[in-house]
Amino acid sequence: MHANLETGDEDALKTLIKVLHLMAVIVLGNSLLLAADRGTLVREAVIYLSPDTSSNKLAEVERGRELILLERSPKWLHVEALLGSKNALDPAFVLEDEDEGKTVSGWVLDVGVVWASTPNGDRILFGAAVDSEDEAGKRHGRRGAAQDASRLYRRAYDIFPTAPIAAEALYRNADIRWQIDKSDMMSRPSAREKESYLREGINEDTMKLVMKKFPDSKWAQMAAFHLIDNKLCGDWQGSSKCPEKEADIYEKYVKEHPESPSAPEALYDAASRRAALIEIYKTEDQSKKSEQSKDAAVALAQRLISQYPQSDWSSRGQTLLFMVQQGVPTYGNAIE
Repeated sequence: MHANLETGDEDALKTLIKVLHLMAVIVLGNSLLLAADRGTLVREAVIYLSPDTSSNKLAEVERGRELILLERSPKWLHVEALLGSKNALDPAFVLEDEDEGKTVSGWVLDVGVVWASTPNGDRILFGAAVDSEDEAGKRHGRRGAAQDASRLYRRAYDIFPTAPIAAEALYRNADIRWQIDKSDMMSRPSAREKESYLREGINEDTMKLVMKKFPDSKWAQMAAFHLIDNKLCGDWQGSSKCPEKEADIYEKYVKEHPESPSAPEALYDAASRRAALIEIYKTEDQSKKSEQSKDAAVALAQRLISQYPQSDWSSRGQTLLFMVQQGVPTYGNAIE
C-alpha cells in the first residue's frame, strides 16, 4: 500500500509539472507579446497576404491603428493590426483593450510607420493628428478625418506616455470623441428631455482617463469641465429648476478650478443662467428671487471681466452685463 501511495504521488507530481510548464509557456508568450514592438501608421495602408503587392489584399488599415511587429523583411513588415468591428457603435473608436475589433495578420510596406524607437516619433504622430483634425474641419474634408485624428492622438500617448505632448495628446483624443458623441446625443429626441437622467449620457471614460493620468494638469481641469455636459438639462421648459442647478454647477467648477482654461467659459455660463432666471422668476411670481438673480448675474459678469480680461468670454460677459443692466431680457421671447 505504501508503494501505491508513492506511485500515486509520483503521477500527481508529473501532472503538476506539466501544468506548471504549460502556464510558463502561456506567461512567456504573453510577455513576448507585450514586449513586441508596437507602432502605428500615419497613412492608410493595405495588409497583404504575403510581402508582395500582387498577393491577396486582406484588409485596409486606417491612420492611427495599432500595429504589432512580428517580423521584418526588406521593405516589408509582418504585423498584426486591430481593425474596427462593424458591430461597434463607432468602429473608428475601437481601442486595443476592448473586445470589439478583429485582429488581422499580414504584410504591409515599411513606409509611414512610427515606432517607439522612431526619432521625434511623438511629434510626428501629434503633427499627423493635427493635420487630420484640420482636415476634419474643412467643408469637403477627408471622410473619417476626425476619427483618424482621435486615434493618432491616442497612439501618441500610448507609444510615448512620458513625452511632453502626452497629456495634451490624450486630452485631444478624448475631446474629439466627446464632441462626436455629444453631437450624436443631441440629434436624438431624448436630448430635449428636461432631466439629464432621461437621456443617454456621453461616455466619460476617456475624459476620466485624462484626469487619472494627469491629475494636476490643465488638461485634467478641462476634462472635468466637459463632464458637466452630462449634468445639464435638455430643455429648461421655462422652469427655474434647471438654470438654478446649472448655475450652481458652473460656479462650483470655477471655485474648484480657478486656474483652468475653461474657468472663464464656466463663469460666463453661470452668469448667463442667473440672467435667464431674472425673467423666469417673473413668470413664477417670484419677484424677490428675480432681483436676487439680477444682482448675481451682474456680480458674476463683473468678476468674469476683471478676473479674465484677456479671454473672449470676458467680451461676452461685457455684453451680458450691459443687457442685464439695461433691463434687456436674455431669455424668452419678450419684445418691448
